[in-house]
Amino acid sequence: MRKGFLIALLCMMLTPSIGNAQGCSVCTKTAAGLDSKAAKGMNGGIIYLAAFPLAILGTLGFIWWRGNRPVKQ
Repeated sequence: MRKGFLIALLCMMLTPSIGNAQGCSVCTKTAAGLDSKAAKGMNGGIIYLAAFPLAILGTLGFIWWRGNRPVKQ
């Protein structure tokens, strides 16, 4: 049950969404029309928005890794 849930969750995370796939081209076109200071600010904003989900996934991965380590005897 638990293994099947993890596989299903992984498949959902790896499946790209059509609606989200267009964001990269919009950001690229917007950044191309900006000066370097504004483009750096936009890149910083993207990193800021990505940090929280990546921190959550990293924490969950660490908890999973720590829970599945072999026990030393």
